[in-house]
Amino acid sequence: MARGFYNAGMDQATLHLIDASLYVFRAWHSTPDQFHDADGWPTNAAHGFARFLLELLERERPRHIAVAFDESLGSNFRHALYPAYKANRDPAPPELKRQFAWCKALCEALGLVTLAHPEYEADDLIGSAAHAQRALGFRSVIVSADKDLSQLLRAGDEQYDYAKGQRWGQSGVKARHGVRAEQIPDYLALAGDAVDNIPGVSGIGPKSAAILLGHFDTLDALLERVDEVPFLRLRGAAQMARRLREQHRQVLLWRQLTTIALDAPLPEGGFTHRQGDSDELDALSDWLGFGSTTRRRLAEAAGPPPP
Repeated sequence: MARGFYNAGMDQATLHLIDASLYVFRAWHSTPDQFHDADGWPTNAAHGFARFLLELLERERPRHIAVAFDESLGSNFRHALYPAYKANRDPAPPELKRQFAWCKALCEALGLVTLAHPEYEADDLIGSAAHAQRALGFRSVIVSADKDLSQLLRAGDEQYDYAKGQRWGQSGVKARHGVRAEQIPDYLALAGDAVDNIPGVSGIGPKSAAILLGHFDTLDALLERVDEVPFLRLRGAAQMARRLREQHRQVLLWRQLTTIALDAPLPEGGFTHRQGDSDELDALSDWLGFGSTTRRRLAEAAGPPPP
């Protein structure tokens, strides 16, 4: 869905929630390694992230915004439940870890609320912020292509894949993934999520998971009525029923891992876009080697927030 087409809930106050780590990683991989800080460390990810952030701020002009960073890799609550969670991912190299700190500092200098926690992932911080502000009458625009975050969408909310310029609301999730927004945790528990090293139920893939949830609606109902599965018009249904019985305990664990927390700690004071710190932005620009155009845009973005 193209920008500007989706307009449900546009009269509501809007909270923009940015999945920062996704865009830092994209900048790291897509921006040439030709920029360096005063100590000689690469700054390509910071340069690319700054361009993304400035474009987003200029297009959206958000009055309420939070930028969520992952600082819990290897230490969040899911690792206590399942030590192999995300164990397939290589740790970020020092050259990239250093730039995450610069990107976070840049957001803070621009007057944007930043979210990070050692026990909760960026998804949990985004989910908790959306949930808390929904109770205050806000709709959320979640800036990320991550399918996990689609489970958060409710009436009036949007998810925004910035790179592709695509937006979709709660009703658009099924067209993309074959299940409703609120079914995403059950869907990923059944089908697995290779990105996060979650195995899922052996022999059940995305299409089968969507069919099962289309019939039973929830994972709990599926497990309670597993004896009905062999009678479905679904190839390999009898084997699926057997595996669901055998892997009952595991699939409930997978759902714990795929469900975004809504109770992560959040900063006090809300998510209002504040005026930035021009001195801090100048210091960061000097250190990271930003050019005159980026400096001008940063100064404009750090000015008085939109009315």
